[in-house]
Amino acid sequence: MNVIIIEDEKPAARRLERMLAQLGIRSGQTLHSVEESLAWFQDNPHPDLIFLDIQLSDGLSFEIFDLLEIRSSIIFTTAFDEYALQAFKLNSIDYLLKPIDEDELKKAVEKFRSQNNALNPKMTIDFEDIKKMLVNPIEREYKKRFTVRVGQHLKIIHADDVECFYSENKGTYAATSEGRSYLLDTTLEQLETELPPKIFFRASRKYIVNINHIRDIISYTNSRLQIKLNRTPEQEIIVSRERVRDFKLWLE
Repeated sequence: MNVIIIEDEKPAARRLERMLAQLGIRSGQTLHSVEESLAWFQDNPHPDLIFLDIQLSDGLSFEIFDLLEIRSSIIFTTAFDEYALQAFKLNSIDYLLKPIDEDELKKAVEKFRSQNNALNPKMTIDFEDIKKMLVNPIEREYKKRFTVRVGQHLKIIHADDVECFYSENKGTYAATSEGRSYLLDTTLEQLETELPPKIFFRASRKYIVNINHIRDIISYTNSRLQIKLNRTPEQEIIVSRERVRDFKLWLE
């Protein structure tokens, strides 16, 4: 199988290469931008399968298809899960959510192999329809502030000032750089979709941490990591073992 990866985040590309190698698949090429991809496709035979990140460093990967007719099957990779679900399920297209799960990758590859043979002609993709569904969410604004009640007053908390969000006694709290915690009317699951993923990371079921407020990272028991924040030392934030690899990639 001839496979290439188009991904602008080099740690994510290297991780995908390693995961494919475990499935016996060697990536023949890794490309990192729209410009680099256009140049490569003009001088090389098209692969059987492309793993394609949606948002590249110099634009949306759909720009490649505006200028070239690509004769390859595609598995999209994206961090925008709620929009990917809508766009790709409507078009019956396979996709992988970042960080990519090994089992999901295996299923996607097996699906590609079963569907791409003489009895199953290659599916045509309407990139314009997908782009219309995705372009606005990709450019969307993340939540920048929260309003909380303090006694009879309302207080505005800026997301940049939150060292971590955590759950406790069925409530969700924001621990701020001023050393106080405030009860929020939301859940950690909802916050995950509202916060910028390059700044905030879901370290465990209980915590979402802000990279700009991490003071120290310490090796912990059972291959886990402990995070120390600047102003909230009382919180014992442990990166669960299954999340350590994704956490290290996020730090890069």
